[in-house]
Amino acid sequence: MSTRAILLVDHGSRRAEANAVLDEVAALLRRRVPERIVRVAHMELAPPSVAEGIEACVAAGAREIVVHPYFLAPGSHGARDVPALVAAAARRHPAVSIRVSAPLGAHEGLVDAILARVEEA
Repeated sequence: MSTRAILLVDHGSRRAEANAVLDEVAALLRRRVPERIVRVAHMELAPPSVAEGIEACVAAGAREIVVHPYFLAPGSHGARDVPALVAAAARRHPAVSIRVSAPLGAHEGLVDAILARVEEA
């Protein structure tokens, strides 16, 4: 059993199809890193919450969790809101290492994704 987890966090939406995108990304990530626990959470508007996502990782055996804010830019959600939600939830698990990564930002892989979408248009 893996003790390392990735928790993907987005804003959350009232539209189920919007929330399903994060589930699809998580499925792709699981295929790429099958040795890791991968879970999703939404900041608001839809379950699971960030606290519930962290609980799910811990229940699956995680001793180390990296929370990834699934946002393009380092705005308020990625820089302030997600870290605050993570810090509050992390207090319940002092024996678990929980860190927050940077959002997607300007990354070479995103350029590849943009070019692929442009070619598909």
